[in-house]
Amino acid sequence: MSATTVPAPALKGPEPPSAHRPWPPVIWALLSITLVARSFGFAYPFLSYHLKELGFTTQAVGQALAVFGIGWLIGQMLTGWATDRFGRRRTLVASMATAAVCLPLLAQAHAFAAVCAGALIAGIVYDAARPVVSAVIADVITDDEQRAAVNGWRHGAVNIGAAITGVAGGLLAGRAGFEALFWLNAAACAACALVARHYLEADSPAGSAPSTARGSVRAALHDGRLWLLWAASTAALTCLSGMFTALPLMMDADGLGADAYGWSQAANAGAVIVLTPLLTPRLSRRCGHQRPMVGMLACSALLLGLGMGSAGLADTTLGYSLAVAAAVPGEIVLFIAASDVLNKISPAPSRGLYAGIWGSSLAASVVIAPVLAAASLTAGGDGLAALTTLATGVLGAVLCLPLFGLTSRPAPAAVRHPAPAAP
Repeated sequence: MSATTVPAPALKGPEPPSAHRPWPPVIWALLSITLVARSFGFAYPFLSYHLKELGFTTQAVGQALAVFGIGWLIGQMLTGWATDRFGRRRTLVASMATAAVCLPLLAQAHAFAAVCAGALIAGIVYDAARPVVSAVIADVITDDEQRAAVNGWRHGAVNIGAAITGVAGGLLAGRAGFEALFWLNAAACAACALVARHYLEADSPAGSAPSTARGSVRAALHDGRLWLLWAASTAALTCLSGMFTALPLMMDADGLGADAYGWSQAANAGAVIVLTPLLTPRLSRRCGHQRPMVGMLACSALLLGLGMGSAGLADTTLGYSLAVAAAVPGEIVLFIAASDVLNKISPAPSRGLYAGIWGSSLAASVVIAPVLAAASLTAGGDGLAALTTLATGVLGAVLCLPLFGLTSRPAPAAVRHPAPAAP
């Protein structure tokens, strides 16, 4: 008999911690899209300046911005649904291509009806990448700790991009005019569409079945966990949105100009850059637990309420900058904790829809914050605005109590849909 030699199994070294494993190329592509789309996202922050230059009244500008906000709110839910119904790549490419066509038309519009129509479409596609990116991250990254690390850096990309938007937009508008900003925004969206088409996997020919999509919408509408997460996030984000609504009004009342406001935004961006690599690894490890990070979500709402509320005590550029920087830990915790809760409650067939509904909380906060800030400042000045901001943060934390109870229960059995027939 001849002896048979069995090869010894190859020895493997210890696997690296999940958060330090290499990320797939599609994740880097989506982070790049997020950074580019936000860095060149001039349409919303500079729309009011553009319309003022065209001679529109303050009331008309406010109405156009409100239409943009309504489009933003609708767009999050619409693109979230489309992400599940038609596919990730189709939705992202279509929305970016639509923005590339729509934004130059909005820049050319002079009639108020045309401006409102363009603002509505621009609002729908302005943040359309958010639900798609959330769904793809959940699809590709299955480890909770690594997923949290990706979401942490994704939030950092959003903030760095927003800082670039303000600085670059102000410089470019002074040299090339506001209309040029819309063309640059459109070109960036076209580039993002090409990157998405290259890196995202092709969708199935027909997308999901209509009956499956309808069932997903019904399930989402009846999921109390999702709506409590939405409400708590809206309250926390309303505090954060005060950075762009209440803060300029408060600084103006103290005799501080636009340059002082610019320094406060630079302080925010600097704090994000410094604190993101420090906080993200620690928060990522907490995401590795089975239970969602509802407690950290409540803490983030309180931190944002305290941080932005402390701006009511400031009267110098340094004081306002410190208040904005103090809110950054709550901002980082909010996006990582909320993403963790969202990922753990979202059924796999409805990830895009759930991400879209949750993403609309940011649009809602952008609508609520200026109304709340204006009413508070008119009625009681900086002090009342500070108390209102703090109360809004406390409300967000309180809403986390029933959310904690619902997420602590055993997950309901997943609804099974018949598999589509093979082509």
